[in-house]
This record gives sequence, C-alpha cells and structure tokens, in this order.
Amino acid sequence: MLYSWGMYAWRLFGIALHIYTGLVDFHSTEDGVTAQMSYSMSSIFFFGIIRHIYNYIKLSQAAQQLRIEKQQAELNYLRSQTNPHFLFNTLNNIYSLARDKSDLAPESILRLSKILRFMLYETGGEYISIEQELKIIDDYIALEKLRYDDSLRVNFNHDIEDLRQALPPLILIPLVENAFKHGVSETRNQPYVDIHLSVNKRQLAFVVKNSTEKSPEELSVKENIGLSNLRRQLELLYTDYNLSVQQGASAFTATLKINLSSHVKNKEYNKRR
Repeated sequence: MLYSWGMYAWRLFGIALHIYTGLVDFHSTEDGVTAQMSYSMSSIFFFGIIRHIYNYIKLSQAAQQLRIEKQQAELNYLRSQTNPHFLFNTLNNIYSLARDKSDLAPESILRLSKILRFMLYETGGEYISIEQELKIIDDYIALEKLRYDDSLRVNFNHDIEDLRQALPPLILIPLVENAFKHGVSETRNQPYVDIHLSVNKRQLAFVVKNSTEKSPEELSVKENIGLSNLRRQLELLYTDYNLSVQQGASAFTATLKINLSSHVKNKEYNKRR
C-alpha cells in the first residue's frame, strides 16, 4: 500500500517538474489514490497466499522431521531391547555349561566377550557391512555349538555379490538366535540348523530352517519377543520387505526378503533432493 502511494506521489512530483507526462489524468488526488488502491489490495492478497504457502511448507518439514526423530527413537529402543535379550539367552547357555562343570565354559565366556565387544564398538552406527554381519553370525553359531555334541548339524552358506554392502546392525541375528533357542534346544533327535543368505542386485534373501518337535496343538505360530522386535524394526527401516514364518511338526522356517534400496533413509534423502 505504501509502495503504491509512494509511486503515485513520485509520479506527481515528476509531472510537476515536467520530467514525466501523465498517462492518466485524475480529477483529484483522491481519485488517483483510489485507482492505486486496487493494486495495493492485490499485493496484500498475493502476499497472503505466498505467506500461507511458506508456512505450510515449513510446518510440513517440521512434522516430517519430528516423525523421523520419533521413528529413530523407537528404533534405538528396539535395538536396546535386542542386546539384553541376546545376552540373557547366551548367559543361560553358559550357565548350563558351568553347572555341568564343562571344560567348555571358559571358551564360551571368551567367545561371548568377543561378541559383546563387537556389539559395543561396531554396532553404534546406522550401518555395518554384510561382511561384519556374517562374522557375528559365525561367532554366535560357534558359541552355540559348544553346548551340543556332534549330533547337531549346522549348515551356513551364502551367495553375496558385494560383502561391503551396508546393513542395519544385527538385523539378521534374531532369526539365527531363534533357530537355536526355540528349535534346536527343544529337539531331541538329530537337531539341525540350515542357514542361507544371498544378496544380489540389492535383493537380500535370508532363510533359516531348524528342527523342531511340535505336537499338532502347538503348530500355530506364536511370535516371541525376538521376532516381534525384528518385524517392527523392519517396518521402521524398509518400505519393501517380507518376513514370513512357517511352523511344521518337525521343522520351522523363517524367510526374510529385503529390497535394500528401499531403506527409509534413502527415500527421505531422495525426497529432499
């Protein structure tokens, strides 16, 4: 409004000094100001729309950032549950060895310390390499095998095009832990665990099959805290994944498929670009 009035006054000043030639002759100053008011009101209306759009964008960005921070806090909470759960189960295994006065108890404690050291110093970030994840799975399998005799059969194979690809830390270990705690430990005859991991063209497939002994009444799948925790982590981390479990009378199979390109952080990054 001040700009319109100022421009009108400046033009009158120029006309008085014969610098400008009046484009429109107004009968009075009031008529001129009234004519200029239409531009002033248009400017106010235009500014209001721009301001509304700006506030909406800022509010949307703040809401998006708050949602990301909330999801990250929940993810950190879920991970903080995974480590004590893992430690509790492993200590129970070592306790059984110590109670039986097994000579393998010291080695179990040593292997556990290596795993805990890895969890403490290597899993603090958002990602670790697949190679590191394989290492922790190997160490965990070696620790579990100390509890069993030669009757336990463990087969772990993988087909990975690039071992340096990134994964959220400890995303695979819950399925391996579940195979031992709720499968092998409850199998009396010929216990086994078959594990296969493949990662090709950013498509991860992880299949864990273990022996089990279930009566017909127990064939319905009831997810324990480890599987429930993993499922929620996957919901927060990826938009394209599938976790399925199949309970049979003599075998339990867990299958995890992830499109690694669908990581939520990657999606947020692409949106911001």
